[in-house]
Amino acid sequence: MAIALLALVGFFISLYLWLWKVGILGAIVCGDGGCETVQLSEYAQFFGVPVAFFGMLEYGALIGISLTGLQPRWLHRRGPTLALVAVSGVGVLFTAYLTYLEAAVIHAWCRWCLASAVVIGLIFVAALAGVWGMRRSESPAPAA
Repeated sequence: MAIALLALVGFFISLYLWLWKVGILGAIVCGDGGCETVQLSEYAQFFGVPVAFFGMLEYGALIGISLTGLQPRWLHRRGPTLALVAVSGVGVLFTAYLTYLEAAVIHAWCRWCLASAVVIGLIFVAALAGVWGMRRSESPAPAA
């Protein structure tokens, strides 16, 4: 449930940035102008599509997977937890690349992007904790 909630937060961050990027929102609230610099850079698009749109897809997938894993028939199966690790792992790697670009190439920081980086990082850690918890529950009890 924690991952679903975090993914919802990430989805709304990405939605906000995407709505600004496509011109639906007038001004982006960031504080120091770094968000506009980052969002207007050439790196804010991937294959001609705003990066924030891919964020919405990522977080939407994480919401779907985490809610599926909460269903009774999936509660004790490894599939959803492993999918959460895989999908959030890809998100962490892509986010690390984008954060590197902010620091080394663009020389500006988008607070919304950094917030999204924290969210995807927390999701990845929670998913790893889920795998670790599954492994502990599957280990045989020590002999007395």
